[in-house]
Amino acid sequence: MKLQSNAAPAVLMVRPANFGPNPETAGSNSFQSAAQTGELDKIRSQAIAEFDVAVDTLRNAGVEVIVAQDTFLEERRDAVFPNNWVSFHESGDVFLYPMQSKARRTERRQEVIDTVKPRFTVHKITDLSGTEEKELYLEGTGSLIVDYPNQIMYASRSIRTNEGLVRAHAARLGFSAVVFDAVDRSGMPIYHTNVMMCLGTSYCVACLESIPEGGEKKAFLASLAATNHEIVDISFDQMEHFAGNMLEVATRTSKPALVMSITAFTALTQSQKIILEKYTNLIAIDIPTIEKYGGGSARCMMAGIHLPAV
Repeated sequence: MKLQSNAAPAVLMVRPANFGPNPETAGSNSFQSAAQTGELDKIRSQAIAEFDVAVDTLRNAGVEVIVAQDTFLEERRDAVFPNNWVSFHESGDVFLYPMQSKARRTERRQEVIDTVKPRFTVHKITDLSGTEEKELYLEGTGSLIVDYPNQIMYASRSIRTNEGLVRAHAARLGFSAVVFDAVDRSGMPIYHTNVMMCLGTSYCVACLESIPEGGEKKAFLASLAATNHEIVDISFDQMEHFAGNMLEVATRTSKPALVMSITAFTALTQSQKIILEKYTNLIAIDIPTIEKYGGGSARCMMAGIHLPAV
């Protein structure tokens, strides 16, 4: 069944029991800040408070949010970002993904998946994490930007996004793959595709200057043109303020919402907001602690649920 919209009908969010900078991801994630040992308790409590307010904000805007409560594990500091290890599909399929960080592998928990079952039907769970033994990674919808109606997966290569795994997964689902290089302003590969682009049903927010000139960039732009996506081009500076890290979600109204952080919302220009507001209502959540010490933003916190309803 082909979906008509990229807007997730609901989202799964994981309420963290622990939170803080993950030393295992610091090398590839330039958005993440270190912390002093004495700060960790304060950082954790601030992140949990930000999470709770974010959930309330989304629910008040008409978004269906399913919350799973994490259990405390000292090394599990990134559980607030479930989109990197699980995806939920309209076929009833659930996929679990291979993660670079050993600590993050503990996030793949059946109890978290079970929280969606009262509302949605899970037909099959497929665990793709076996490639971790070969040091080959594909970190869910952090790595993959999925155009559901047009059955295309976009992915930028990095240590955490293996091109072979991208193409194999696209083929598994009957999708085509658009794979390209994307780099930050220092020329380093961007760790996750969902930092530099967001794909709505009718628009695409993308940091075009992060994609080197050449055939891959032309193919990227041609694919968006062929699928009638209006491009909102963001700068490196805007991307560094998480303006690419957004998710289109359904609401109780006829118009979907585009969820982003206040950091991202503030970084957008008025003309960019006007384009996006043609298609969506903009929702901004206030998550500065999660952004600073986790190195991820609003999109990373939400696993879109496209499963069939019960």
